Amino acid sequence: MNERIEQIRARLTAALSPVSLEIEDDSHLHAGHAGARRGGGHYTVHIVSTAFEGKAPLARHRQVFDALGDMMQKEIHALSIKASTP
Repeated sequence: MNERIEQIRARLTAALSPVSLEIEDDSHLHAGHAGARRGGGHYTVHIVSTAFEGKAPLARHRQVFDALGDMMQKEIHALSIKASTP
């Protein structure tokens, strides 16, 4: 598994204590894309956490973005999020 996925996993685990977490690197699907040329990866995150209970989808996405912090500036160019509760 690549280092960037491990960083994403560590940050999401620390912030959201997920029951389930899957991270897919979709960067190969975007070869030649401007973000890919600058080094930013494309990822899909499937995360299940009690931290999302009672929150609308947009609020759940904000929690994920907040947990990833500065990674959203360079390491991650695009992120597809599927966030749900147990």
